[in-house]
Amino acid sequence: MFSLNSGQNVTVIAEIGMTHDGSIGLARKLTEAAVASGADVIKYQWHIASEETVKNAPSPPYFKGESRFEYFTRTEFSITQFTELAHLCKENNVIPCVSVFSNESVKRAVEAGFEIIKIPSGEVTNIPMLRIVAETGLPVVLSSGMSNWDELTKAVNVFKKAGTELCVLQCSSMYPTPPESVGLNILGQIREKFGTCIGLSDHTLTGATAVAAVTLGARVIEKHFTISKKLYGPDARFSLDPEEFRQLVDDVNFVAEAMKSGIDKDDLSAYGEMKDIFQKSIVAATKISKGDALTMDNIAFKKPGNGIPASEIDAILGKIYENEAEPDDMIVREYLR
Repeated sequence: MFSLNSGQNVTVIAEIGMTHDGSIGLARKLTEAAVASGADVIKYQWHIASEETVKNAPSPPYFKGESRFEYFTRTEFSITQFTELAHLCKENNVIPCVSVFSNESVKRAVEAGFEIIKIPSGEVTNIPMLRIVAETGLPVVLSSGMSNWDELTKAVNVFKKAGTELCVLQCSSMYPTPPESVGLNILGQIREKFGTCIGLSDHTLTGATAVAAVTLGARVIEKHFTISKKLYGPDARFSLDPEEFRQLVDDVNFVAEAMKSGIDKDDLSAYGEMKDIFQKSIVAATKISKGDALTMDNIAFKKPGNGIPASEIDAILGKIYENEAEPDDMIVREYLR
């Protein structure tokens, strides 16, 4: 089974969400593009309007095109369609994940073969549904976008009690999220409070915050994905396109590798040639006769660095040189007295 706690590796989730606008053909294209862009996990949203919302529920301020009930009804996929998408992911060695919004969507997600359940920010306080999710035994990614510590603690405890593999994501439910509201400082607090895998569900318009999160220990990065920012719906305009997403994946993986690959600053074996080329040695500045004392007037410091290092200047000054030297000749240690 897929593990969210895979050592130092970072899992990048491409959030397709509802950008498919109810078209299974478009959902396939989005999935294939996310695979090609390097996603480790592809996430969808399983909305069942009659199970999750009343008909006159308000829409969010960033999407007024149609009522939420009408939108979710129009764009809803069947179990067969979601099974196809989950299978498409697995065929391409990508993990299928789905956000759930009702008890029924949890049951259908298991039936369709999804391997990770996402708890979206608005469902953190839906404790009855969380208990059903915990019973599935599937790994869970939980977004913290609109919850305080008390609400998060109650949700996390549901999964800890069940022994669920859990990753808690810092998230700000703002679309798009301005830099001052990203909350990178929360990552360490999540780890300290809950001892879980930590990550970032990132709604900014850049990949920079995701890279920064990795340096702070994030092991899961979630970003909205689209093949065009002009597609209909609430998410496409603040999603990454394939080129941007590929760059994000490359940057995140590069930084993750840099973070886990520590070096010994006293081991200079890799820099021998470079030290010889770029560092300075002590050389003669003027003609030096046998028996002359070395002073700042008759020595200089020049490349290459394969002679007596310039750093040894204090030990060299005043020494008698038992040999002759022309300008730019290396001062040789064996002639020092």
